[in-house]
Amino acid sequence: MKIKLLCMGEAKDANIDKAIAVYAKRIPHYWPFSLECLPDVKVSKNAGTDRQKELEGERFLAEITPGDYVMLLDERGTEFTSRRFSEFICRKAVELPRSLIFVVGGPYGFSKAVYDRADGMLSLSKMTFPHELVRLFFVEQIYRAGTISRGEPYHHD
Repeated sequence: MKIKLLCMGEAKDANIDKAIAVYAKRIPHYWPFSLECLPDVKVSKNAGTDRQKELEGERFLAEITPGDYVMLLDERGTEFTSRRFSEFICRKAVELPRSLIFVVGGPYGFSKAVYDRADGMLSLSKMTFPHELVRLFFVEQIYRAGTISRGEPYHHD
């Protein structure tokens, strides 16, 4: 199984981008991993948020193949503790023949088509965070899940 973090747009803050890179380099010690940032969708102000979500959704769906397990990062998703998240990834590593894809949407969320394709939703918090920080928090949690799975001294209960 390969883990992929699929995001809309590039990180705009170089410091956050560097921190993301630190954890993204560590994750392959535990599981094959890639971070893919799709180009931002540009729509006119008159097009509206639904049109933007549709276009972003088309880009996301083009990156997903049959057999991929897709989890959306969404405030309405299931919340995990770090240990439970580690157990989830380890279970999927055994069950899935293809990729486990986590998707961070654009500023307005996901299109109906993306929700329909998703196998589940995961929430980092009931709070809303900037998408760049979500990426940072999430790659750190994937790394943490790896250390937990191997009993390494990174996570403390």
